[in-house]
Amino acid sequence: MLIVSSLAFFVVIFLLAAITVSIAWMAFVKKTAEETEADTGETPEGEARYSVAAIPDSALWDENSAIFRSERLSTMRFWDNLLARFDFTEILRSRIAEAGLDWSVGRVTLAMLLAGTVAMLLLTKLLPGWAALGGLAVGFLPYGYVLRMRARRFRKLSEAFPDVLDSLSRALRAGYPLGPAMEMVAVETPAPLGPELKRTSAEANLGMGWPRALENLGKRVPLLEVNLFSAAVMLHSRTGGRLSEVMVTLAENMREAISIQGEVRALSAHGKLTGAILTILPIGIAGMMLIVSPQYMAALVNHPWGGNLIAAAIACLVAAHFIIRKLVDIKL
Repeated sequence: MLIVSSLAFFVVIFLLAAITVSIAWMAFVKKTAEETEADTGETPEGEARYSVAAIPDSALWDENSAIFRSERLSTMRFWDNLLARFDFTEILRSRIAEAGLDWSVGRVTLAMLLAGTVAMLLLTKLLPGWAALGGLAVGFLPYGYVLRMRARRFRKLSEAFPDVLDSLSRALRAGYPLGPAMEMVAVETPAPLGPELKRTSAEANLGMGWPRALENLGKRVPLLEVNLFSAAVMLHSRTGGRLSEVMVTLAENMREAISIQGEVRALSAHGKLTGAILTILPIGIAGMMLIVSPQYMAALVNHPWGGNLIAAAIACLVAAHFIIRKLVDIKL
């Protein structure tokens, strides 16, 4: 048993060291490439960088735009080749892009692996029976952060879209075609919706066409509001009519839907707060008992099954918290 524990400890230490060295090497390679690019004016692959000074509309040719970003999964070649063999990387890449984070799939996966390894190493000494489960839960935290940022960004996009439709409607009434009107609204709209509209306009102007550009917008921002806008523009291109009036009607309906969603969130806030209190209350009581009467809790801590019981209680509290949030999260 001692030999197995020693081998497991050295394996975890080796994995932790390998991940740390990999992250340090990735940062060193990226820094060296950026310094080389800044000194020589060339990309790391040796290709000359194109100047955007002679392009009339340089806002549509931003070098930081997602149109010109590399599609590599990681800056480390071996990690990029390894991730390319799995299908989940495409889902993770789309989630990162939808969250508006300038992260690579390799960075997120390495962060998940590092967090899970560190947690497993710590739990191996404290709670050996729960080391694997705890490492898996902690390793999920970087991906959970991506999902949280994605939901927050989608909420901002949904709330800002009616104002964009109103601005687009006014531009169309003033006599602007759809393309120039979209460009003008994209410049005036702040992030995160402005860059998405700017990218859509750039794709349409680069020869992709509005049908394909709007389809890509719907893939990048899978919201009902965006799909309704794309369907309205496509229907107008086939049948004709006053697109400005359609935009105004869509904006009014979206505002009504947003107000209803706000009321639902206000009503469900009580349930979410109750779940948070029920989750924190046992932990707070246990902390108070450790301070007020340490000998009372010593019987549980020093018992052979005490660590497993404490870990099981924490797992049940976390599971109950997410179950309550799921129950009160009403989808419209």
